[in-house]
Amino acid sequence: MTTAFFHLEIPSPVGKLTLIADDKNIVALLWENDPPSRVRLPKTVAAPNHPLLKKAQKQITEYFAKKRTAFDLPLEPLGTAFQKKTWKALRAIPFGETRSYADIAKKIGSPKACRAVGAANGKNPISIIVPCHRVIGSNGKLTGFAGGLEAKSWLLDFEAKPKG
Repeated sequence: MTTAFFHLEIPSPVGKLTLIADDKNIVALLWENDPPSRVRLPKTVAAPNHPLLKKAQKQITEYFAKKRTAFDLPLEPLGTAFQKKTWKALRAIPFGETRSYADIAKKIGSPKACRAVGAANGKNPISIIVPCHRVIGSNGKLTGFAGGLEAKSWLLDFEAKPKG
């Protein structure tokens, strides 16, 4: 049996985002100019009334309204075991904080795997919800981001500012 995938495009302050889900989980949140090779997914069907996509849209809207600092959604990113372990560690980075690639490598028990963590971070299919934008270089500089460095900078500034 093949799994069906559904999508919903939503506006945001950082551009149009595309949510993708199967029947039970969010599998991706992609950027408007995401190259198809970054996150490989099967064909999706537009589903503006899909309950899980609507729930995710609501939570993302709350996030951008500063009414939510963490997401409560079933997630199933498609990736390798190492990537999934890395993405799980990203979810533990608190709102408004950052970590380095080295911090994440240590957290997952692979302290020498900074570059592999960076590669996994770059393939994170569920941007914003799995907060890869909160990972920066050890020198404090912003590094690559699927949504672009301008969006990464915007998200970090947005999270750093107090509510209101």
